[in-house]
Amino acid sequence: MAKSDYYEILGISRNAEDREIKKAYKRLAMKFHPDRNPGNTGAESKFKEIKEAYEVLTDPKKRAAYDQYGHAAFEQDSMGGGTADFSGIFGDVFGDIFGGGRRQNVNRGADLRYNIDLSLEEAVNGVTREIRIPTLEKCYLCSGNGTRPGTTSVTCSTCQGQGQVQMRQGFFTVQQMCPTCQGQGKIIKDPCIKCQGHGRIKKSKTLSVKIPPGVDTGDRIRLSGEGEAGERGTETGDLYVQVQVRKHPIFEREESNLYCDVPINFTVAALGGEIEVPTLDGRVKLKVPAETQTGRLFRMRGKGVKSLRGRTPGDLLCRVVVETPVKLNNRQKQLLSELKESFVELNSNQKSML
Repeated sequence: MAKSDYYEILGISRNAEDREIKKAYKRLAMKFHPDRNPGNTGAESKFKEIKEAYEVLTDPKKRAAYDQYGHAAFEQDSMGGGTADFSGIFGDVFGDIFGGGRRQNVNRGADLRYNIDLSLEEAVNGVTREIRIPTLEKCYLCSGNGTRPGTTSVTCSTCQGQGQVQMRQGFFTVQQMCPTCQGQGKIIKDPCIKCQGHGRIKKSKTLSVKIPPGVDTGDRIRLSGEGEAGERGTETGDLYVQVQVRKHPIFEREESNLYCDVPINFTVAALGGEIEVPTLDGRVKLKVPAETQTGRLFRMRGKGVKSLRGRTPGDLLCRVVVETPVKLNNRQKQLLSELKESFVELNSNQKSML
């Protein structure tokens, strides 16, 4: 019986790249794998075809021979006979799931988080702060290797120094952390008396943290290598400084813009005038036009925040709030009464004209 074309089996073109071949194989292998089709001999046969096509087309030499001579290039090859070794090929395709045969640094030091509280001015302008954090540092007595000075660790006999062991599960070979050495690949016979073989000790350290201008609540600053030391000299974790900006008594921040309420008396609102408004850099003058209503927004460009992600500063938006005068003297009360009467007279004249 003639064999099907390998490219047609995988459903790819003859000039397909390795990535396309791998993607097509993974999709079809998952569909026809015997574990997903128990008792289905047709699916098992299809899976063998898919696997055979994948092995040929991902090998540059075999693919070149197949492209030139077709199946005749492998007539004397035994690759088509016998029982398919499903575990080997799945180890290549799904290595990221099961470890891929590579030893992983499972004992990397933990990342740490420090919450830093800033005022709005500090967040906008930037600041340098000293922080003190409890952590685990490399043991000074054994230099982090966990062994008593003058001694060394020995290769784990369970995993032969690989840090992982293989377990067969059906058609899959699953790699797991070695239970004897916990992924280290080494066994400490004579542990350090200071760190009891862990290679690290508890300690507090003080760091100088530079907060860049423009940070906001929720931003994180990563300090590489300032987290906990890893066990037995493995990689150190990182420190993440989490920013929290306190509420400001005057300003509210929205991304790169600032908002504030500015009280004005009713005569300025009615007749217009010039007032002073606060900014993060001091007070500036703002012209208020006549007949301004409460709640009107005035934009002052460039008086906001220059954020981490923006090139130009945002704006300051001032919302005017017209205040009702209090503690009036007799003269002021008299003037307001006259103003009130003029409004009444004006309203009466307008009604009579209707």
